[in-house]
Amino acid sequence: MTFEQQRDVLDKTYKQLTAFCHGKPPRGSVAPWWETSKEGTELLLSYGIEYDHSMSHEDHRCYWLRTGDEWTKIDYSKKATDWMKPLTKGKETGLVEIPGSWYIDDLPPMMFMKKSANSHGWVNPRDVEQIWMDHFDYFYREYDEFVFPMTIHPDVSGRPHVVLMHERYVRQKRAGLRTALMRVAESSSTSTNTRV
Repeated sequence: MTFEQQRDVLDKTYKQLTAFCHGKPPRGSVAPWWETSKEGTELLLSYGIEYDHSMSHEDHRCYWLRTGDEWTKIDYSKKATDWMKPLTKGKETGLVEIPGSWYIDDLPPMMFMKKSANSHGWVNPRDVEQIWMDHFDYFYREYDEFVFPMTIHPDVSGRPHVVLMHERYVRQKRAGLRTALMRVAESSSTSTNTRV
């Protein structure tokens, strides 16, 4: 989308969500299909958005989103030394990123999309549940503190067999853990993570 299209879409959805929530504006954003743009971060900040859930630079903690990262694309027609160069990090923004993970998202394995070549839709929810539990168990074992943001879509997780998966997952929760909305994770992250 052009910058103007991005702005128009954000403006319309921002106003709709604010009206739907009786005047309370949204604090967070998730880009459709986690497809973001360089300009998108600045647009979100200009609307007072405080956190995003569209990137995956980290897998277990919130962080300040960067923009302007640069890297050399791999070009196999050239020598490896021409393209084996480190990432140049961009600037941190005022936007907290609550990381997304395709592995902790209900849509890729359980949503059938007719025109998508790698669409699934028929994956056993118990297999997805096991992947989620393995991720969670690893985070629980390896980190003193972590976030575990599950991306849940109503048209996937609203199905009976997936509702049962979520119920089983919640029952497995460890002692001392809490479930929180993303805005709570963002607030906690900004109070404990100082910018570099």
